Amino acid sequence: MSKYITTPIYYVNGEAHIGHAYTTFIADSLARYERLKGEKTFFLTGTDEHGQKIEESAQKKGKETQAFADEISATFRNLWDEFEISYDKFIRTTDEDHKLGVQKAFEKMYEKGDIYKDFYEGHYCVSCETFFPETQLVDGEFCPDCGRTTNVVKEESYFFKLSNYEDKLLAHYEQNPEFIMPKSRANEVINFVKGGLRDLSVTRTSFSWGVHMPASINDDKHVMYVWLDALLNYITALGYGKNEENMDFWPASTQLVGKDILRFHAIYWPAFLMSLDLPLPKTIGAHGWWTRDGEKMSKSKGNVVSPKDVSDAYGYENLRYFMLREVPFGQDGDFSQRALIDRMNSELSNDLGNLLNRIIGMSGKYSDFEIDSVDVEKYHSKELTQMNEVLDSLDNYMETLQTHRYLEELWKLFAIGNSAITEYEPWAKMKEDRKDEALATVALVANVLAKAVVMLSPIMPNTSKKVADTLNFEINNDSYTELVCDKKLLKLFNIKKIDPLFPRIEEPLMPEAPAQEPNKPVSDDEPQEVEEDNLIEIGQFFETSLKVGTVVEGEAVPKSSKLLKLQVDLGEAKPRQIIAGIKKSYSAEDLIGTQVCVVANLKPAKLMGMLSEGMLLAAKDDEGLCLIRPEKPKKAGTPIG
Repeated sequence: MSKYITTPIYYVNGEAHIGHAYTTFIADSLARYERLKGEKTFFLTGTDEHGQKIEESAQKKGKETQAFADEISATFRNLWDEFEISYDKFIRTTDEDHKLGVQKAFEKMYEKGDIYKDFYEGHYCVSCETFFPETQLVDGEFCPDCGRTTNVVKEESYFFKLSNYEDKLLAHYEQNPEFIMPKSRANEVINFVKGGLRDLSVTRTSFSWGVHMPASINDDKHVMYVWLDALLNYITALGYGKNEENMDFWPASTQLVGKDILRFHAIYWPAFLMSLDLPLPKTIGAHGWWTRDGEKMSKSKGNVVSPKDVSDAYGYENLRYFMLREVPFGQDGDFSQRALIDRMNSELSNDLGNLLNRIIGMSGKYSDFEIDSVDVEKYHSKELTQMNEVLDSLDNYMETLQTHRYLEELWKLFAIGNSAITEYEPWAKMKEDRKDEALATVALVANVLAKAVVMLSPIMPNTSKKVADTLNFEINNDSYTELVCDKKLLKLFNIKKIDPLFPRIEEPLMPEAPAQEPNKPVSDDEPQEVEEDNLIEIGQFFETSLKVGTVVEGEAVPKSSKLLKLQVDLGEAKPRQIIAGIKKSYSAEDLIGTQVCVVANLKPAKLMGMLSEGMLLAAKDDEGLCLIRPEKPKKAGTPIG
């Protein structure tokens, strides 16, 4: 079975940051893992280079647009090459083959009747390259995704009939629960589609930096809208629209994206593919964002993490291990030097590096560096069983993108090795003239290391190769099959000496993020800048669901001086139970029949053993607490925005 793995194509409005590196590390690890298993694999990454925003950025820099795109695209490719990313193709949307494929796709959609020409008048956000209906705008003006001012644009446009695919998309989500990962992200996509899909503007006439229309359409003033152009890269990279030389890799097995562009990949992209009569990818995996030392990264704060800077200081494989081990896929992660150093010292240096050093030392002392697995099964059947159970569990974690669990489980192998040395004390066996038992323990640990680094190689390929070289074997599909699948042991070999793989790090090797200055008084006539330290994007605000609720029942919680148990009608099938710490300010009886404001999409939690399915909004100062309420009665469930 062939495997096709993709990253998003990265927008060329700035150099690569740590989030780009994270996506690429995951994709590269998946590709290496599939190749290790012997699967025919194609791995794609690249850059997205069209659109009004790029055209304007180039003008501000005083550069030709193509030259500007060339320059930024090269920074991504050079960094991935420095990080030894094993991509099979680096695509650019300015490639001529890509443009031909996009034109062919447009032509086919048009001939099918899925694209039509009309006039569009609406609010357009240049930053997001997206039109928004007025009902979605903040205060009737601002973009709901990035918060910037939108412009009212009226122009001729070609539209894609996205509305025709609403039912087909919902059916696909239901029939393919693995389509969106993690599954917690699927609901937001499904709810968006259920809310109704509008036809999508897919061309523009107000700028020229994009893929032009097919000659058969005969409409040169239009260029294709960035999302239609960009998303099609996943098939044009395989030859769609030209020779189709690699289209046998389609459909993609895993397409990785950041959570901020999930909607485009889980709604627009499958609809385009349905229109082209092409199968849909197996999985769209959406990962979270990264902060630094618990703070959102921003240029103004000077705390943006450069993956190259971290690599130069600590090594790119150590950064790669840290990021894939630190955070569950789909959740936001936090980068800190202390956390990176702790993992390097404890997990890489102590667990892996020190275990290898111990085996080299003991084999040199006991058997002139010769290691023979002949007695391992005789003396260590328990450890072999434990080891094989771990190895058998790993595939599922990689298949479901849980790299943190994959590495957590893999590290149990090093624990088995270290525990065996502690339990069986080979040095004591040598003194007792039980050399065969001592050497069996040394050989057991050598096999633990060998099997572990085979499975570590997709994550840390160079480190794993060094260990394999020391153990006198090569990591490839043959060794994977023999050592992991067939559970065989290493043949007689001589181990090599090696310098410590992970010298301990005592102090940070990079400057720490600048400390934030405490707030200071500002005079009325002193110029003031907006401080962005604690600001959130408008899209983050809209992730919170606030609704008007009516309290229909209430009672005090026994043995609690603070809690009330309320039943609140939010216009749903049944009232929500909310446990609120407001007893000192309100009695349950006084609240029945009144309205409150509720955070409606909080994960349910237990308070004093009772389930609470939301939170009331309230304000509190020195004079006490008061609930936030609508000025006039509203229907239960009315959204607050």
